[in-house]
Amino acid sequence: MAEKIKPELLTFLHGADLPYRILVVEDLGYLPRLRQMFPHAQLFATARDPERMEPYAGLHVSFRSLDYLAEPLPFAKESFDYIVSDLTLEQAGNVQDIAAGFSMYLKETGSLLTSFRNIRHWSELQTLMDGHYYHVGARLFAKPEFEKLLYASYYKCVHMRPQLRAAPEGMLERLRQAGFSNVHDDLETEFWLVKADRSMPELSLLKSMYTRQQRAELSRLLHRIEYGVQERESVQDFWRLYASIGLFPDYLVEFVHEAVFHPQWFYANLAKYTEGEPQELAVLLAAGKKREGAEA
Repeated sequence: MAEKIKPELLTFLHGADLPYRILVVEDLGYLPRLRQMFPHAQLFATARDPERMEPYAGLHVSFRSLDYLAEPLPFAKESFDYIVSDLTLEQAGNVQDIAAGFSMYLKETGSLLTSFRNIRHWSELQTLMDGHYYHVGARLFAKPEFEKLLYASYYKCVHMRPQLRAAPEGMLERLRQAGFSNVHDDLETEFWLVKADRSMPELSLLKSMYTRQQRAELSRLLHRIEYGVQERESVQDFWRLYASIGLFPDYLVEFVHEAVFHPQWFYANLAKYTEGEPQELAVLLAAGKKREGAEA
């Protein structure tokens, strides 16, 4: 069944010449397409059966033989831009352990690409109405349940795309009469394709441009200036950091918007305690006023 998903799951991605780090779990058939889309990426893969890797030996993939349901991934935390795996959680005993565990291996700007079989698809409901259930040992999900699971597993933004298989004539009417709603063609969505991001879109760019330590120091100084903690020294330290790591106005005003509770306090204190009026100050104040005014 998962074979029907593979041509579509990678539509969440756009090919690039960037040195991404991408991990494929079990679904090794994705490797040729990923290598084509990302020629300079570092590709990694895991699967229970090492012989399954033989057809992909020429793709320069770092391979580990393991069962992701039974043992932790042997990689550094926050080391991947993408983890790709279809139907990842169907066989998991504790689904949140696996979902949250994968998020730990993603960079702050990384994403999990996965999928799940929709328990509300007409074919599944027909089977249940006929008194059968063939997914013994597996867990099926509905869209709201899967979304809640991912948000509870440290993902900040979830995108879903339906993969449809039309119902035979008369089936949808039969289900509607039985009380099943069909919002957004849910009853004909056989699989949901999922992209789960560790960060909100508006924060991803902010996190991608400077190191965690640099962002932490910037945030610390912004809050000290905002709340008037040793204002003069904090402003001086801010300008030193601004110059040393190559900050620029557009980035700074977006960072202030996302990280500071009272931007107007920050800009007022920055203007008051800046000595020598560096050229960037006027630009920052104008950009900050424009950014916060647009939000108001």
